[in-house]
Amino acid sequence: MPDSLHVLVAACRHVQDIRKSRFLAQAAPVQTVEQAMEFLREVADPAATHNCWAYRIGQDYRFNDDGEPGGTAGRPILQAIESAGVDRVMVVVTRWYGGIKLGAGGLVRAYGGTAAECLRLAERVPLVAMARLAVHCAFADLALLKARCPAWHARIERETFDAEGATLELELPADRLDEACARVVDLTRGQGRVRRLDDTPQDR
Repeated sequence: MPDSLHVLVAACRHVQDIRKSRFLAQAAPVQTVEQAMEFLREVADPAATHNCWAYRIGQDYRFNDDGEPGGTAGRPILQAIESAGVDRVMVVVTRWYGGIKLGAGGLVRAYGGTAAECLRLAERVPLVAMARLAVHCAFADLALLKARCPAWHARIERETFDAEGATLELELPADRLDEACARVVDLTRGQGRVRRLDDTPQDR
C-alpha cells in the first residue's frame, strides 16, 4: 500500500465487458461498516450473477466472493483498494455472466482490474490526520471562539453549557492543533481551558 492514503470525494462507477460478461464496479466513501453494508444493499443487483465486494476502513477490512470460486473476486477487489492507496471505501463489483467461463486467473484479473480502474478514475483527496479538542470558555468569549473555528478548519461536534460558561468539542486537522490551542489562550486572555479528547490523532 502507498505511504500516503486518500479517500474518495464521491461515489464512482466503471463498467467493462470481458468475454461477454459485464462487470460493473461501484465505489463509495464510507466511515463505518454499517455505511459499507448499506451501500452494498443499495447497489447490489439481485438479478445479476454475482455481487462481490470488499471494504477497508482503517485497519478494518472484509471481502466477499458471493459465489465465485474462493479468492477470485473479493480478495482481488481488496488488493485493488490497497494498491490504489484508498481508505474508508467500499467497492462492489457486479457481474452479469455472458456464457463464457473465465477461469480462476481470468476472474482475478476481471474483478481486480475493474475495481482498480474504478478507483483510478475516482476523484480523491489526501487522508488528513484529525484530532479532537474540548474548549471551555466564558459565555462572553463563546461567539468569538465559534467565529474563529473555520480558520482552524475545525468542526464543532458538540456544544454544552454549565454555570461557568460553555464547552465546545471540536474536530480539526492535527497539524492545526497547536495553533488552535494558542489562539484560544489569546482570545480568552488566558481564561479558556483546552483539553485533548483523544490520545492519538484520528485520520480522515
